[in-house]
Amino acid sequence: PRPKGRFEAENLVLARPGGEHILKGISFRLNPGEAMALIGPSGAGKTSLARILAGAWRPSGGRALLDGMDVAQWAAEDRGHYVGYLPQDIELFAGTISENICRFANLTPAVFNNVVKAAQLAGVHDLIKRLPKGYATEIGESGAVLSGGQRQRIGLARALYGDPALIILDEPNSNLDREGEDALIAALSAVKAAGTTIILIAHRPNMMEKVDKILVLNRGQQELYGPRDYVFNELAARIRKASQMPTIVANQA
Repeated sequence: PRPKGRFEAENLVLARPGGEHILKGISFRLNPGEAMALIGPSGAGKTSLARILAGAWRPSGGRALLDGMDVAQWAAEDRGHYVGYLPQDIELFAGTISENICRFANLTPAVFNNVVKAAQLAGVHDLIKRLPKGYATEIGESGAVLSGGQRQRIGLARALYGDPALIILDEPNSNLDREGEDALIAALSAVKAAGTTIILIAHRPNMMEKVDKILVLNRGQQELYGPRDYVFNELAARIRKASQMPTIVANQA
């Protein structure tokens, strides 16, 4: 059965083969329909954590649980039904737009209907219709015939395809113009209202307005986690405290 979307990370650890830790001790809990932003400086481990949460990578320790089931142990087909994932490198494949959105399922009328629903939800339906062959447009290897923004919006439709219980989006607005970003925000609002759980890597303030919780990563460790306003207030307090520290000027010879 479709999961309700309750998600838990239990002391997740990811280590390189040599033993160096990329992630250490990541724990949080989300109820169905909650949205969490994952933020932190470059190299903090956000993308690595997203891949573990989506079940694409296995952690070295700990578990990522969707409705109490370890996503790393699910069959790929089952995970694909219930977990929508938009990676930072969008990874489209040679084929039509329809095939990419439905992940190359057999394009029956019912499947195509769900493709259109996902595209409408992602706000990309009108863009696709304007292409020479619409949903039958061949996009080339890695979506070469599309712009970066078009690839990202079609990747979002693929992540939303099939009514997933959990969606994980890694920098989903990095290539979007204002129109694309407005469509993304509208899509997130719609799926959140429908009870889908969302994990989002993003930094722009307008994306933060839609989240309930924030997790701050730094050097692979969990620095802050909690309700959005609490985390923002704590970060602001740290900035104020740092700005008030006396500046020490070294004596020059």
